[in-house]
Amino acid sequence: MPARLRALVTVLCAAVLGALLPVSTAHAASRTVQGGRLDWGIKSSFQSYVTGPIAKGSYSLTGGAATVGSAGFRFHSASGSYDGAAGSFRAGFSGGVHFLGHRTDAGVYQLDLTISRPTVSISGSTGTLSVDIVSKAKDTGKVTTSSQVPFAALSLGSIDMHGDGNEVVLTNLPATLTSQGAASFAGYYTAGTALDPVSLTADVRAAASTPTPTSTPKASTSPEKKPEKRETSGDEVKDGAVDWGVRRTFREYVTGDIAQGEWTLSDGAQDGGALFRFPKGEGTYEKGELKAAFAGAVAFTGAHGLDLRFSGVRVAVEDGKGTLSADVTGADFTGKKVALVTFEAKSLKSADGLAQLTEAPATLTAEGAKAFGAMYQPGTAMDPVSLAVALTDDAKLPPLPDLGATPTPANSPSPSATSTTEASPEPVSGTSSEDAFPTLPVSLAAGALLLAGAAYLAIRARRTRVAVEATPDGGSPDKGTAPEPPQA
Repeated sequence: MPARLRALVTVLCAAVLGALLPVSTAHAASRTVQGGRLDWGIKSSFQSYVTGPIAKGSYSLTGGAATVGSAGFRFHSASGSYDGAAGSFRAGFSGGVHFLGHRTDAGVYQLDLTISRPTVSISGSTGTLSVDIVSKAKDTGKVTTSSQVPFAALSLGSIDMHGDGNEVVLTNLPATLTSQGAASFAGYYTAGTALDPVSLTADVRAAASTPTPTSTPKASTSPEKKPEKRETSGDEVKDGAVDWGVRRTFREYVTGDIAQGEWTLSDGAQDGGALFRFPKGEGTYEKGELKAAFAGAVAFTGAHGLDLRFSGVRVAVEDGKGTLSADVTGADFTGKKVALVTFEAKSLKSADGLAQLTEAPATLTAEGAKAFGAMYQPGTAMDPVSLAVALTDDAKLPPLPDLGATPTPANSPSPSATSTTEASPEPVSGTSSEDAFPTLPVSLAAGALLLAGAAYLAIRARRTRVAVEATPDGGSPDKGTAPEPPQA
């Protein structure tokens, strides 16, 4: 798009936006960010290099991180603050990715890098992505651990972060490696290198209202009744949940280029990004032994006859061994109470009314292999199993990774800002190299579109917007076939 035309449209949009911006926006107060996700591939060509024929490595997810989209990772549970009046935003996310590659004959990995806990900070027109990073220098092998390194500079273009909505959504923000990031990246890339773009959505709590003065309540003279705690042998399970992601590579296959499918949750099952939660546990627990049934179902569908559903999830633990079973409905196999995986459960013990087991390694059974249509062999490592059962009324289950509320559609009538985002210096898998064009809020249609409509309609471009609504779609990664070696 010609620079002169771009400048004209930007000025027109800014003028109309300034005229129509509600006065109440100026009075927005700093509010709490709680819940949401950040999607970022770090650098997709680095992923391809690590898993390719040169490094012959792999990556693993930590802290509840998940895969999403094309070569993307999803970090969860946003927490922070948003000041709509000042246009400032800061939110940290949970989860991490551990890369390993270049394994020596001695079994040592020369490439060993963990990136976790990304935090996005925005003030005015500048943005920074900081991370915790553990890296091994490729030349000396020295391991360095750093906390919240300013890893990438984020390009905001003409984004206006002012607003008073209940969501902040940033899509495909170009990211550039900083000098601090290059140093902490073990020297694989130089400062200024284009990284994968960053997208996020974060829930913003409504501002607290001032309470209306009322008469002072009288103090109660009766003693406070505390919830009864009882935990004897053979306790009834008051509540419970089992968390299981089935298998990461299976999820990636389902949503990838081959199956082109999806999964759907029903009957109360919840999506935690890297796992599915089956809630409402019922059963009994006694001295490390458990028999419990859980609600919820997950169904995987896609091309090439993919049709597989798990429901009626049950967990049995006896003599330190656990079994996860489910009712299976599939194109090639159907069965009740099918033992899908086994897992170590010696550490399942109760404390303070809660019996809990976290990320126990799980192995596919022979019956489980049949459920998957022989896609995997018996003994294949599946996703770990986590479970928790409450034995008292006041025991609280561990929280599920918080992906935030499902944002409203992209054509929502109340976006709070617009942006023009330039393409990254290096094409990145899954993104367009076309110049972006401002997405106009619907409230500007009567003015700005009349003035700049002809130029707007003549442009076919990827739209990137900041809103207080909308989010990128979820999915799973496609590693690609053309790895780019890190710089010498």
